[in-house]
Amino acid sequence: MVQLTRIYTKGGDKGSTSLGSGKRVKKHDQRVAAYGTVDEANAAIGVARLHTSGDIDAMLNRIQNDLFDLGADLCQPEDPKDYPALRVVEAQVERLEQEIDRLNAELKPLKSFVLSGGTPAAAYLHLARTIARRAERDITALMETETVNPAGLRYINRLSDLLFVMARYVNDKGLGDVLWVPGKNR
Repeated sequence: MVQLTRIYTKGGDKGSTSLGSGKRVKKHDQRVAAYGTVDEANAAIGVARLHTSGDIDAMLNRIQNDLFDLGADLCQPEDPKDYPALRVVEAQVERLEQEIDRLNAELKPLKSFVLSGGTPAAAYLHLARTIARRAERDITALMETETVNPAGLRYINRLSDLLFVMARYVNDKGLGDVLWVPGKNR
């Protein structure tokens, strides 16, 4: 279990931080950017949860824990010698797929793109979705130069899909969606 006794360490005062391996890197390192953006998505989900309840809130609670797993996975470039690193596993990705399928089965097919909005919950879920997409871009950029757990990439990709479906679901199962009207304001 993690135990934090000091919140500030002064270790980053010169622009570097420690990865899970103990290696020091610049705070703008692509790996730090990737897990930092995952943390942003987690924070946006926390805001969305202020407006959710029931099954959706329970799913988001699990997702927030999974995102900490993903952050831990990303901050540990290689497996430590003394213990296995915490890695996102395929079962976590599969659970997201099952949740997407379950919620999407109750939605009518789209005939236009959806604008962010509707209920506060939907708007915040769309915000979390766009941050998850940025995390995905950061992770794929990291993959160009370093090894990344492929299940972690699949997880963040499915998460953005689930957040989109959830946003529609909390918008009165899509009836409250704000749809894009191409060229409306020309």
